Amino acid sequence: MKASRISLMILSLAAAPAFAGDVDLSLTNDSVKGQVNFFGTNNDLQLGTGYTYREGGRDIFNVDFHAQGRTALGNLPTTAGIGMRGIYWDQSRADGGAIGLGGFATVNIPNVPGLSFTGGLHYAPSILSFGDSDDMTSLELRGSYRVIRNAEVFAGYRYLNTELDRPLRGDVNLDEGVMAGMKIFF
Repeated sequence: MKASRISLMILSLAAAPAFAGDVDLSLTNDSVKGQVNFFGTNNDLQLGTGYTYREGGRDIFNVDFHAQGRTALGNLPTTAGIGMRGIYWDQSRADGGAIGLGGFATVNIPNVPGLSFTGGLHYAPSILSFGDSDDMTSLELRGSYRVIRNAEVFAGYRYLNTELDRPLRGDVNLDEGVMAGMKIFF
C-alpha cells in the first residue's frame, strides 16, 4: 500500500509541470510531502495543493489560497502572502480537518545571492475545524539556497498539530520533524 501511494504522488508530480509555477518535494524522517503551486511569486494570487504521507498510514491533504505580493523587511526584499490553508487528514480510526487562516513570508538575502528564509503559520480554531479535529496549527520554517536559476534546495522544520474532539480527546502531532527537500520552478 505504501508503494502505491508513493507511486501515485510521483506520477502526480511528473504531470505537474504542464500547469505549475513550482513543484516542491520534502522529506522528514517519518514523512514525505509533495506540493504543487500553480502561480509564480510575481502573481497577485497563489493557489497550491499538496499531499503528505506519514509513516503508520496517515494521509494529509492540503489546499492553499493566498493573496501575495512583494514588499521589504528593512532593506531585505520579501514576498509575503495572506490567506488560508485547508487541511484534511485521515488515518485508520480517526479523520478530520480545518481551514486555517494565516500567511507566509520569504525573505531574500541580497548579500548572499540565492539564499532565502521562509516562514509560514496557519491556525484554525474549533469553529473552522471539522471531523475529529477541534483546532489545528500548521507551522513551517525553512532556509533555501537557489542552486541554479530554476531549482533550489532547502532544510527546515515542519509542525502540524491538532487537538482531537470528543470522544477521542488529546493533542496529536499529525506531522512534525526536521525536513530537507528541493523545489523546481517552471
